[in-house]
Amino acid sequence: MTPFSPRPPTIAALVTTVLAAGLVLAGPVWLPREAAVAAGLALFAIGLWASSAVPAGLASLAFFALAMLLDAAPASVVFSGFEAKAFWLVFGGLILGIAVHHTGLGTRLARRVGERLHGGYGLIIGGLVGIAVALSFVIPSSMARVMLLVPLTTEVAERFGFAPGTRGRTGMVLAVILGSNQPAFSILTANVPNVVLMGLAEHVHGVAFTYGEYLLLHFPVLGLGRAALLVAAILLLFPDRPRPRSESVRDAVAEAPLSRPERAVGLILAAAVALWATDWLHGVSAAWVALTAGLVCLVPGAGLTPKDTLNGRVNYEILFYLAGVLGLGGLLAHSGAGRIAAEALLPLLPLDPGNPLQSFIVLALGFIAIAPFTTAAGLVAVVTPLAGDIAHASGLPLDTVLMTQVVGFSTMLLPYQVPPLMAGCLLAGEPVGKATRLTLTMAAITVVVLLPLTYLWWSLLGWL
Repeated sequence: MTPFSPRPPTIAALVTTVLAAGLVLAGPVWLPREAAVAAGLALFAIGLWASSAVPAGLASLAFFALAMLLDAAPASVVFSGFEAKAFWLVFGGLILGIAVHHTGLGTRLARRVGERLHGGYGLIIGGLVGIAVALSFVIPSSMARVMLLVPLTTEVAERFGFAPGTRGRTGMVLAVILGSNQPAFSILTANVPNVVLMGLAEHVHGVAFTYGEYLLLHFPVLGLGRAALLVAAILLLFPDRPRPRSESVRDAVAEAPLSRPERAVGLILAAAVALWATDWLHGVSAAWVALTAGLVCLVPGAGLTPKDTLNGRVNYEILFYLAGVLGLGGLLAHSGAGRIAAEALLPLLPLDPGNPLQSFIVLALGFIAIAPFTTAAGLVAVVTPLAGDIAHASGLPLDTVLMTQVVGFSTMLLPYQVPPLMAGCLLAGEPVGKATRLTLTMAAITVVVLLPLTYLWWSLLGWL
């Protein structure tokens, strides 16, 4: 390859940009203008995010500019990501992460975790996924879990001898990111789309799901089963061998006592986790808890964060990226592009009222195919109102159709579909392309292994 040969990511970005331009210009022939422009902008932004041809934050800024220049939607829609709770949760989480690292608390915690996970690479990956799944029962926000676990995991990776760029570090980071998200779709309160589904099902159809019912239906296969297969997939795609320094994992020297800043940050972090875990009791969003905790860490003179935290340490690229993804979701919803995609695809599905296995598999695959156009929460908003008609066409009970959406929105094809995944990769400095390999592998595993197991489990429970 000559020095002037374009890299594959650049080629991919150029191809998607040309296709996006064609969709914006020619799309109105068969689509409403708003939907065509939104679809073109989505293809453009997703192409840049997925290819990593340019920094993710720059891609988001380009999306904002083009959306406004093309009058794709009101500014309140395009820039809605800056108003979203997820944006401020990440902002507060970034400051907390800086404080944990600055005070040395992160190094101390990493040593403790390293001691518990000392062993083979499989034990490390399995342990990290287990920790992430366990926290899903306690912290009702995958973004909060990612913001908490990723900085700690990078510290642990260093102590096991995994430098940036190694397969071991990538595997560990993806273990906590996907472990915090994918199995958590089987826990009703752990992810936003689950809660949106619960609310819409009751509001539109009068169907109310209990926590225990939802957990029994999904957790054995989509929770535990998916977590186990996630460990296997990481070991397959990112094999490595830990090379810990003896003084890092088996530190024989007594540690120094906790410093005052460490104790302060530890108390702030413990209070934040406690408030995240009890949001059902006090009603305060995890975002405002994280923002407040971050502000406390920034108090001048406390010594909990560096003086240049806001103008030198905070990674604003993550924030611009996240605002872009959320703004894109708002644009797709406002334009009706997601609804049009769903209404066009669903009638084409070969549903058979006399064959529940075929109807279940076809519906699950259909929802998986629609999700990239709507995002996870958007899929729920688009499909749930149509669930009655889908139930009639498929011969499946309404409750089953509603719950089949969980299989669809929990099976991501590309990282951009789940903002915590992209945010976690950017926070850890891991290439999004490596995460894409894992999400595509997990999607294939879901279709081949988890879909049949889910059908058998639901049949045993009387749902099919």
